[in-house]
Amino acid sequence: MRDAMFNLISRPRRNRKSAAIRRLVRETTVTPSDLILPMFVMEGDDAKEEIPSMPDCFRFGVKAAVREAREIFDLGIPAVALFPKIDDSRKDSMATESTNPDGLLQRCIQELKIAVPELVVITDVAMDPYSSDGHDGIVENGEIVNDKTLQVLASMSVAQAKAGADIVAPSDMMDGRIGFIRKALDESGYTQVSILAYSAKYASSFYGPFRDALDSAPQGGDKKTYQMDTANVREAEREILLDVAEGADMVMVKPALPYLDVIARVRRITNLPLAAYNVSGEYSMIKAAAQMGWIDEDAIVQEVMTSIKRAGADMILTYFAKSVAAALNRP
Repeated sequence: MRDAMFNLISRPRRNRKSAAIRRLVRETTVTPSDLILPMFVMEGDDAKEEIPSMPDCFRFGVKAAVREAREIFDLGIPAVALFPKIDDSRKDSMATESTNPDGLLQRCIQELKIAVPELVVITDVAMDPYSSDGHDGIVENGEIVNDKTLQVLASMSVAQAKAGADIVAPSDMMDGRIGFIRKALDESGYTQVSILAYSAKYASSFYGPFRDALDSAPQGGDKKTYQMDTANVREAEREILLDVAEGADMVMVKPALPYLDVIARVRRITNLPLAAYNVSGEYSMIKAAAQMGWIDEDAIVQEVMTSIKRAGADMILTYFAKSVAAALNRP
């Protein structure tokens, strides 16, 4: 046995023998600057409502959202992604409220940029929060029509840019929308506003709590004619390359955990910044298991964030952003 030990030339465990050495040789590191906090906003300046299906996650009134933004920016999180909960009385089939200069989202953008000027404000471009049909496009005779929707999305993007958005993020999955939006932004003078394209957005079952948070579920049918088939990965590559060609500044894979292989594939085909969205269903499953005492939430979340970064994501949209950043800032 003693002679056999001397024949071991390579001993990988030497690089794992202490916490300090493990940190020294760690290949993947998550920092607060990698994180983006998705934030739900609602009417009622100081309002703050917990979302039943997303424990410890809230809808914020505009003033409350500003306070939350200050807190997370001080933790080192550089960006928020805004999602508005629109009252049903303001919804219609053409999502006209989306371009209202005095609308909820536009007011929230303005207040955030005044209060925390260095915070990166990312805005969602899709019809579903504003649509009485609950779809990401215009519905005609039961069909989600593509080309007519593009003008709505372009107008929405310009309205958000005018309010002060740093990055618009089309999540609708309509064909050709990145090029159409880029042209509209440029022609309106917003050449410096970036586009984060939800390029590979799957028709996932993990979105349920998000739709509860915004009351934006489809009123009929589903989203499978425009969101991607969960079984496909080559199609994701095609969508990514199309968005890059149309002028996207950043691309995204959504959801994250069930699609780590897609994140890795996308990383190999583009040098653009790559975002991954750790979505509501992923969040709620972890929170529920932690509440039952079945898992260590902090350890699981750290592992999840590392896995998404290791797969190739540069940025992670996650509802855990605040707690992750707080943990990373602890001595």
